[in-house]
Amino acid sequence: MLTHLDEHGRARMVDVGEKPETHRVAVARGEVWMAPETMAAIREGSLPKGDVLAAARIAGIMAAKRTPDLIPLCHPLPITRVQVDFALHDPDEAHPLPWVEITAQVETVARTGVEMEALTAVAVAALTIYDMAKALDRRMRLTNIRLIEKHGGRSGDLVLEP
Repeated sequence: MLTHLDEHGRARMVDVGEKPETHRVAVARGEVWMAPETMAAIREGSLPKGDVLAAARIAGIMAAKRTPDLIPLCHPLPITRVQVDFALHDPDEAHPLPWVEITAQVETVARTGVEMEALTAVAVAALTIYDMAKALDRRMRLTNIRLIEKHGGRSGDLVLEP
């Protein structure tokens, strides 16, 4: 049974009122591929719009907090923690271009999980990097946004990647 549809096929918000509040954690990750010159400018902090990663971190945190305003039928949750981190990578076998890896971890004590909040934080952080660097590199690619792990709740732990 699809939980977001009623018996008549109409969209509905899932009733979580009977579920116990538990500590819940979700981790999501995504990538922004870019030209070597763009990565160099991010590393040096020399982009005209300022500190790209600082702005993207704040944007990701704000996005996690605003997820129910963006995703229909998503419950508003009392988020207790949002952490957005970046790792700057040189090209490798899987990545022909330099790339920024974005990781967001979101926590709550609630009746439903924070997977959507973690995914939204990554997506908006990636969009912010794109926005701040697009004048230098219009070929950037936002890619591979995905859930890495979740903990808590009835379904227990799920670890999809280390």
